[in-house]
Amino acid sequence: MRTQKYNLQRIKVFFYILMIAILGWFCFMQLFGANEQEHDVQSHSIVYTQTFYWEKEDGSKQKINIPGKYEVKPGHTMIISTTLPKDYNETSFAIRSSLQDVKFYVDNTLRKEYSTKDTRLAGKNSASRYIFCPTTYKDAGKTLRIELTTYTSNYSGVVNEIYCGSEIDIWQHIYSDYKMSTFIAFFILFAGITSVLFGSALKFTYHTNFSTEYLGWCMIMGAIWMLGESKIRQILVPNASSLASLCFVMIMLSPLPILFYADSIQNGKHRKLYKYIGYIALLNFVVSSILYLTKVKDYIETLPVAQCILICVFIMVFIHLYQYIHSTSKSRSDYFLLFGLFLVLICVAIEGISVYFVSMVSGLFTGIGMIILLLANIVRTIHKIHVVEQTRHQKELEIEKKENKKITLQMMQSLSTTIEAKDEYTRGHSRRVAQYAALIAKNLGWTDQEIENIKSCAYLHDIGKIGIPDQILNKPGQLTDEEFNLIKQHPIIGQDILKDITIIPHLGEVTRSHHEHYDGTGYPDGLKGNEIPIQARIITLADSYDAMNSKRIYRNALSFNQIKEEIEKNAGTQFDPKITQIFLKLMDDGSLFNLEHEIIPVQENTIDKFISDVVSTIKNQEETKNYDYLTGLPVRSVGQKYIAIAMQKTTGCLIFLDMDNLKKINDVYGHKAGDRALQSLGKLLLDIPLDKITCRMGGDEFLLFLPKVSIEETETIMSDLIEQFKGIVENDHEIHFATLSAGMLMTTKNDNFEDACSKADKALYYVKQNGKNNYSFYNQIQHKNTSNNTADLKQIAKSLHTSGSYTGALSLDFREFTRHYEYIHQLMVRNHSCCYLVMVTMETVEDTLPYIEKIEEALTNMGEAIHKNIRKVDVCTRYSAMQYLIILSQPTEAEIPNIMTRIFMQYYKLQDSQNFTPTYEYIAMKD
Repeated sequence: MRTQKYNLQRIKVFFYILMIAILGWFCFMQLFGANEQEHDVQSHSIVYTQTFYWEKEDGSKQKINIPGKYEVKPGHTMIISTTLPKDYNETSFAIRSSLQDVKFYVDNTLRKEYSTKDTRLAGKNSASRYIFCPTTYKDAGKTLRIELTTYTSNYSGVVNEIYCGSEIDIWQHIYSDYKMSTFIAFFILFAGITSVLFGSALKFTYHTNFSTEYLGWCMIMGAIWMLGESKIRQILVPNASSLASLCFVMIMLSPLPILFYADSIQNGKHRKLYKYIGYIALLNFVVSSILYLTKVKDYIETLPVAQCILICVFIMVFIHLYQYIHSTSKSRSDYFLLFGLFLVLICVAIEGISVYFVSMVSGLFTGIGMIILLLANIVRTIHKIHVVEQTRHQKELEIEKKENKKITLQMMQSLSTTIEAKDEYTRGHSRRVAQYAALIAKNLGWTDQEIENIKSCAYLHDIGKIGIPDQILNKPGQLTDEEFNLIKQHPIIGQDILKDITIIPHLGEVTRSHHEHYDGTGYPDGLKGNEIPIQARIITLADSYDAMNSKRIYRNALSFNQIKEEIEKNAGTQFDPKITQIFLKLMDDGSLFNLEHEIIPVQENTIDKFISDVVSTIKNQEETKNYDYLTGLPVRSVGQKYIAIAMQKTTGCLIFLDMDNLKKINDVYGHKAGDRALQSLGKLLLDIPLDKITCRMGGDEFLLFLPKVSIEETETIMSDLIEQFKGIVENDHEIHFATLSAGMLMTTKNDNFEDACSKADKALYYVKQNGKNNYSFYNQIQHKNTSNNTADLKQIAKSLHTSGSYTGALSLDFREFTRHYEYIHQLMVRNHSCCYLVMVTMETVEDTLPYIEKIEEALTNMGEAIHKNIRKVDVCTRYSAMQYLIILSQPTEAEIPNIMTRIFMQYYKLQDSQNFTPTYEYIAMKD
């Protein structure tokens, strides 16, 4: 590819060299080669050289030279005559009329007449043109008389060159004399039209004025002047008279584009002056046209006024441009333009002066000046385009930079909004924090730019939460130490995400430090005092205020006084004292209150709303996957979240449900039977004819929340639910011993979800301790009620004896435990020995509400203690949420307390928390 490109480049170079050589050869041949336009040499010249006489009105004759100008009054006819040679044999006589009527007589016979009196629309004189009179050899020796009449003093008495010969030869001679000026006129006309179009295109493209357009109009007017003054104009257009008049109009109107041109270059510096001069030029045109149309004066007679205006405009513009360029411009192209304008001024002056002295001037000087000015303006226009392109490019870079900054901020803010959209309690949090932080910064006397920067930092301060699992961010209960340590990583994650963002000052460090405390007890770096960036100190307070002033899934918003008290208490520890003082003042004077009411009604911007809608849709789609396929109920995490949200909005009843004997059903009849029981319960829960939120907690446990119900309504619903379930399982022999137990708590909007769950679970535990298949409210629980434990144990023993099964398992599955029980029982009967069934119960300490996780931890430690202290011939299993069963083979009854003491001592070594007190009951295994 590179070789092909190199070869093509060589061809281009050769092409340019070849074209330069060809053009050079052509120019050389035109300058030094033979003139092939010349005709055969004739015996005499085309110009008539015989003597002419002026026949005056007094009858006298005067020999005159031709061409020439003589004293003749306007409106009077000048008669000139000559005698044709004896050998005359030419076919035409010709003379150029200069605004004159012309008559040719041969021997007093009118041979040719020229006058536009009957055809012209306005004016006093016929237009200038060549008049041809036909002659023959028969006219030899005869008298030729020419009569010239004009009504303007400018051309009265003017006699132009007289030609004789064939008409073709005469035109050839005229064309060879004036072709160059005509070519120049057409070139300038074409260049002027091109300049106007090009300038208009540049104006449309760059939305700015270019002087090229107005220079183009100057060139068009100059070209029309040259064509109007051209000696061969009568062969260029059908109506040469109109073209002749038009050239005078161009002179009168030419000051206007010159003024436009100068105004464009100077950017309106003298616009007011130019406006008045333009009005003067227009007034002169109107007056001259009226005089012309009324045949009072021809344009040429009023031309001096137009020329004076034109010369004055040229001089004034030249002076203004010189001053402007000298004071403001350092570009060589502007000085080149000034030089070109000076040359045009000289050429126009020559043209204007010569028209009164030389009748054959045809605008050649003006054309040369216009070409020079065109070249100068082309150079300047190229330079201006370059400058405009540079400026445009610079503006585009600035705009692109601003757009990139805006897009970057929007993307990051949208990312922050995406994180917040996962939880309706934090939605809009960053936006509010940004507004609070901006208000604090404003009261600190910060600049607008600094305020915008801190707002941007506040928008993104929690962006690191994108790296924290949703189940931890939205957990309704208390976080474990491990979970809280993970939460504390979000400032570091945020800084790492934003480390390459340089458009916002201090963004990374503020994101990292917004959880630092003024006394150094914060995280992640333990900074204190002024070590913490002031932006982070401001955002810390704004962040904390919004957190306290907003609802959370685990609590309601705090009151104004509570927030104020909390901020005052933490001034100097968590918060900067100076910033705290300002913030408290804003709270007291109502500024913060007013700002909150300004923020709340504001609609989300399009991007944020779009993202919120998308996230909500995604969440809904994800949550459809978070349903238990067996029961059709939400899984634990989703259900707990919905119930926690509902509890903050309304009162109701929280119910902890447990299906009794599910393990027994699974072990005896298989999991299909157990699944059938679970499906039946799930359908019953969904069919409750009231508003409800329910979920499957896992295994045989369910959670149900009934909004806005009374105690009586709750009891009715639970009684019906237990009876309906009983009616279903009685007709299915595989699940007929499944029952329901429920613990219930009447809740208010101020209740904490986690505490409410613990209390409902405690009520469930009470039900299980007292026979199952029932329900109880938390406030009905009587602590340390163990009177029914023995009854429970007897019932369990009876159940094990009759069915060979029990609920729960630890080291053995259900079937294995059943075999062991039956085997031991048979041995006991055969050998007349005695075995004991012991039930260990974990009772909670009075007035404590341990978390579910703590309960599970205590049960696990108790199971480990039992395993380490019973013999290999003994069997143990977990019976319920708070109980274990142990079969002790052939001990003496007196040994049982010692065995249990060892177990409990081992438990206390493993369990740090003292929220539970283990107790035990035992009975002998008998028929």
